[in-house]
Formats: sequence, structure tokens, C-alpha cells
Amino acid sequence: MCNSLAPAPYRAPSGETDSRKEYPPAPEALPVPVMDNHTHLDFRHGLIEVSVKDAMDSAEAVGVQGAVQVGCDLESSRFTVQAVDADPRLLGAVAIHPNDAPVYAGRGELESALAEIEELAAHPRIRAIGETGLDFFRTHGDGLVAQRYSFRRHIDIAKRLGLTLQIHDRDAHDDVVQVLMEEGAPERVVFHCFSGDEELARICNRNGWYMSFAGTMTFKNAGNLRSALAIAEPDRILVETDSPFLTPHPHRGRPNASYMVPYTVRSMAEVTGDDLAELCSRLAENTLHAYGSWA
Repeated sequence: MCNSLAPAPYRAPSGETDSRKEYPPAPEALPVPVMDNHTHLDFRHGLIEVSVKDAMDSAEAVGVQGAVQVGCDLESSRFTVQAVDADPRLLGAVAIHPNDAPVYAGRGELESALAEIEELAAHPRIRAIGETGLDFFRTHGDGLVAQRYSFRRHIDIAKRLGLTLQIHDRDAHDDVVQVLMEEGAPERVVFHCFSGDEELARICNRNGWYMSFAGTMTFKNAGNLRSALAIAEPDRILVETDSPFLTPHPHRGRPNASYMVPYTVRSMAEVTGDDLAELCSRLAENTLHAYGSWA
């Protein structure tokens, strides 16, 4: 693994630098520390590999003092448990991703996978079940049966263990809300990488669900996200990277990491009209309410 997160570039096989694979420069540090409440430290872009410590050191240097490492299958959920043991700046979430649920089901392994997720979730620094939910963009047809079943089972696990539920919702807003209502939502629900509009934001406001905004809200074509943020209850908003994906403007398309959170927070402040330091304090407080203490 390399010794630093940025700006060490990936070198294309020809020996030429591929700028699309370079980590962007670090932003100006935030005036008050916040947390990245959704990252995938085990996912890599290109040939770049970064240790958990290096990633969190780079984040801490710009005012991102902690993160929630998120599992999407058994392998990444096992990694998550190892990561939270290795670095106290991390909490964790474990789950079978909606698009992976049909794969496990097709192999006859979904029940055993869910059982292991529940075992992993017993770790004291695992604070959420996720990401789970519905994805109508990549999963279709018979696969949706397993996806819906898996979502309901994850809700049950979160409720029985008293953990936060991290929602993956892609092109499935109405159905996600319907399942949450039918099953009875856990006490704390986070819509990871919030992708809805004002209508979904109002539903979240009414139900006390958190809306987590990622780099997508900085994109030029994301007026719906900025409109949703503008009406979101101040105590219901969070910030995330979903790194290494969804790198905020002006570095869209390049690898993302927790140290990029300040770009998104500053864009959020422009939408809400908040003083930057006050917004940072609110985001940090909301994150602690959603997941508990990092200490």
C-alpha cells in the first residue's frame, strides 16, 4: 500500500499519468470537525491502494475527524469489522447490498449471509445495518423478490439490535418508504446518498429520518437535491462521500475519499444559508445522534 492518500498518481501502463486516476488536491480545512457517515475504504480506483490509517490521516488533516465504513457483502462487512478494530476514528455498518441479495439468493446462500451479518453486527463499533434497501436501476424482474425480502430482513435485524438503518435507494423512493412503513422503521434511519426531491424530503422530515448528502448535490444537474436540502429539517441532515465514488465538483470523475467532504459541506452551506462553522457543528451533532459516540 502507498503511504499517502493524495496526490500520488496512478500510472497508466504506458508510463503516462492518467489524470482521471489521480486523487484531487486537498481542500481548505473546515473550521469545525465533521464526520463522513458513509465511505468504502476497501474499494479501490485503478491501481491506487490506500491504507485505512492513511485515508483517515488525510481526512483528519482537513477537519473530517471520523467516518462510518460501510460493508456491502460478506467480504466487505468482514473488512469493516477489522477496520473499526484497527482505527478508532471509524465506526461501521454491515449488510448485503440490494444488488447482491439476488446473487446470494441464487446460490442458496442468502439466509446464511444474513445470519453472518447479524453476527458481525454484534461488534460494539458496528453501529448500523447498511447499506440495504431497494435498487430498481440495476436489479429487475425476479431479482426484486430477493431484494425486497433482504431489505425486510435487514430492517428486522436493525430493530432487534437497536442499530441505525442505512438506506440505499435508487429509483425506488415510493417502494422504500412503503416497506419502511409496513415493517415499522427502526428508531434511526439514514437515507444514504439522498437522491430524492422535496417530496421525499418532506416524508423524511415527518418521520424523523436522516438525509445524508453526498458530492452529487454539488453537480450542476442536481437542482432536485439542493431543493430537498433547502427544506430539510436542520437536525435531519448529514454529509458523506460514498467514496471512492461521487466525487464532488470541481473534481467530478476523479477518485473520492473522506478528505473531500469539505467541498460538499461548503456547497451545503451555500444552499442552506448557514454560517459554515455553525453548519459543521450541526452536522457533527446530527452524526453523533445517528450513530453514537466515536469514543
